Amino acid sequence: MAIFTHQERLKDNLILRKSFDFSIQIISYTNQLEHLRKYVFARQILKSGTSIGANIREAQNAESKADFIHKFKIALKEADETEYWLLLCSHCEEFPPVDQLLNSLNELIRIGSRIVVSAKRKN
Repeated sequence: MAIFTHQERLKDNLILRKSFDFSIQIISYTNQLEHLRKYVFARQILKSGTSIGANIREAQNAESKADFIHKFKIALKEADETEYWLLLCSHCEEFPPVDQLLNSLNELIRIGSRIVVSAKRKN
């Protein structure tokens, strides 16, 4: 059994790479929110936004196809929650812009949704 480094896993797996990059963007954005003393928003966005990638990574080691699908569905739920918080930020004054984050998130949702549909078809 080959053991892959973190960089090799990211390079070979689009959804892992994109969700990891999104988590980094979320961390940066929530740091900006904390500087603005928007702590509740920062905490919520940090938790849901980084949970997407954590659940996708967990899915890579799923015990079954059903477990794989379940973990991806959890990631998509976290993405939906993250979108809600980011949309709130986009409508509030004095918040940093979220357009780039929303674009990245929508791409993750599209890819994740396709993976779930594909995995279901293979059952």
